Amino acid sequence: MSVQRRRGQKARVWKTTEIVDNRGNTVIVADPEGPIEVTAAFIPQRSARAEVPGQQQINVTRMIVDSHLEGVSLWSLVEHAGRQWDVVSPPAYHHGDRRTRHWSIDIRERP
Repeated sequence: MSVQRRRGQKARVWKTTEIVDNRGNTVIVADPEGPIEVTAAFIPQRSARAEVPGQQQINVTRMIVDSHLEGVSLWSLVEHAGRQWDVVSPPAYHHGDRRTRHWSIDIRERP
């Protein structure tokens, strides 16, 4: 395990689950049982700030977590550094030996 993930920063991740709504449709939502605590490394990817009225700030960061994290998808929610983040790309699994395998997840800060 990398030093960044071992001594990384704390984050809370809501996994996704499928439920059936009152119309009989299968819907993917954040897990109502609550979040799980993870230790992760955060690497800034890109950032843009609005210079013209009507635009918004975009802040994208890559979160690297242990390979034991399951059930995270595009509908998951992440809470880190007192802010909420959305998952913007499907989590990518990086296989290696037991100490180096991990998931990398790109997250975008909610405005």
